[in-house]
Amino acid sequence: MAPTTQVNLISCESVYKSYGDRPLLANVSIGVGRGERVGVVGRNGAGKSTLLRVLAGGEPPDSGRVTRGANIVIGELDQVGEFGATQTVRELVLGDREDYEWAGDSATRDILMELLGGYEPEQLDRVVAELSGGERRRVHLAAQLIRDVDVLFLDEPTNHLDVEVIAWLADHLKKRTKIAVVTVTHDRWFLDEICDHMWEVVGGNVEEYEGGYSAYVLAKAERMRQEAASESRRQNLMRKELAWLRRGPPARTSKPRFRIDAANELIAAEPPPRNSVELLEFASARLGKTVYELHDARIGFDSRTLVDRLTWNIAPGARIGILGPNGAGKTTVMRTLLGEIPTLSGKRVQGVTVKPGVLSQHLSELDESKTVIATVEAVANYIDLGKGKQLSASQVCQRLGFDHDGQFTRVAELSGGERRRLELTRILMTEPNILALDEPTNDFDVETLAALEDLLDGFPGSLLVISHDRYFLERVCDSFVAVLGDGKLTDLPRGLDQYLELRALMNKSGGAGRDQSKRSSDPARERELRKKIDKYERQLAKVDDEISGIHNQMAQAAGEYTRLGELDVSLREIITKREAIEEQWLQVATELAD
Repeated sequence: MAPTTQVNLISCESVYKSYGDRPLLANVSIGVGRGERVGVVGRNGAGKSTLLRVLAGGEPPDSGRVTRGANIVIGELDQVGEFGATQTVRELVLGDREDYEWAGDSATRDILMELLGGYEPEQLDRVVAELSGGERRRVHLAAQLIRDVDVLFLDEPTNHLDVEVIAWLADHLKKRTKIAVVTVTHDRWFLDEICDHMWEVVGGNVEEYEGGYSAYVLAKAERMRQEAASESRRQNLMRKELAWLRRGPPARTSKPRFRIDAANELIAAEPPPRNSVELLEFASARLGKTVYELHDARIGFDSRTLVDRLTWNIAPGARIGILGPNGAGKTTVMRTLLGEIPTLSGKRVQGVTVKPGVLSQHLSELDESKTVIATVEAVANYIDLGKGKQLSASQVCQRLGFDHDGQFTRVAELSGGERRRLELTRILMTEPNILALDEPTNDFDVETLAALEDLLDGFPGSLLVISHDRYFLERVCDSFVAVLGDGKLTDLPRGLDQYLELRALMNKSGGAGRDQSKRSSDPARERELRKKIDKYERQLAKVDDEISGIHNQMAQAAGEYTRLGELDVSLREIITKREAIEEQWLQVATELAD
């Protein structure tokens, strides 16, 4: 019996699309079949979003043909998200459906609860224009997930989502087996969870691979080997990715449809991604026995406590991920450890040789007239990797996405994401022996993330990371702790899986750190406190968007030094405001837990 052929819902043939003289898509012929799950990767600016818009019908090709099946319904989450000036969340997400029509649908209620925080009037009757960018993003995602569609195009669907909600979204999409999904995202864990195909947009072409992200890495390495590609062409990044897959759970190689024997052969030939013993020896030499220590410390703001009676020792070479829900105080814990915020009580000890490098929300004031490479070389020309190995400033720039032309771009012309990469590059060039990274993966494409992980593999010091990027956390960290709003710093021997289990238990029991036996005897009071928590979390999301907006304004205020000074003052005021909202969140969470 001949195998059945997948019928495409959407096909494009010999599609060409360019902006100016630069072709983003050149003679591309691909298709999307019913139930397929396609992940789209490639460098920033390679044409990933353009490909989605052409397939969805948002933009016509310059030449070639796009064919869509009769009567198919397309859902699209783009980067913009349109809404009316007075449109409410209810109108955008539910349309003209009556309450009785959707309230009895458990799937709809689940979507509203996970993405909007509930389906009461206080959630649904808000005006979309008054929401933060992150909240709007969730509203638009909810609107697309509720629809009955045949093909769903998702452009960066995990932006503004935390680890828990990303896990929920992956599970939700896996259950909807009849719809096709095409997604652009830099979240590699998400790609591995939901995708059975990968498209890489490179040089105007779209190269197809079977399986999720891990299978894509393996298949790409195999393709290079079969083409007799040189070792220099494979480069170290691919080898490091293979080494990571070798260390990971068996599901990474067994789940995707890939030639398992070939995959195992490739993986077995690679050493571990980093030599932990060698790095520990080097870290101990640079740091001594003491890095940071907290003894019976109380962390928080004024009279409010985030973590109490904490005794914590950061060892030389430790690589620690700090997890927790928004507002729980992850950044405060990190800043207290670094000495930027004093402990409320207890003792903090810092080693005499500690030299921290911190990537935070603040961006350094830079000379807008200088080029990227000149700005980096102003810090140092080389960094020492140990054992006689060095990287030049140009090599570090290239690793983090600044190609030859990009290195001679003026700082004034950089985008917000490029400035963040430049800031990280400058921090690395100072050769710190402690790296503290607060959401380092924002605005990075998959290749740049892999390059950053490669650099961190060889970092001979201690590493503290706060991130919503699960793949990145698991890739660079060896241990995890969580700030859960219960007054403790919880050790997580099983990593993110254990964290998600704890959060699920907390949500089920109805509050921060409580079990069922401690539930409030006053349901009305509990509802009121939970409304306040929702309000403060929305305020935190809005403040985070304001911080991002100021960073973008700084990028646009090229050479306007007075304006840049004003924006810097505004940035500091907003960050102080954020800390105050976190304190209010903590106070209500404490009341809810009592």
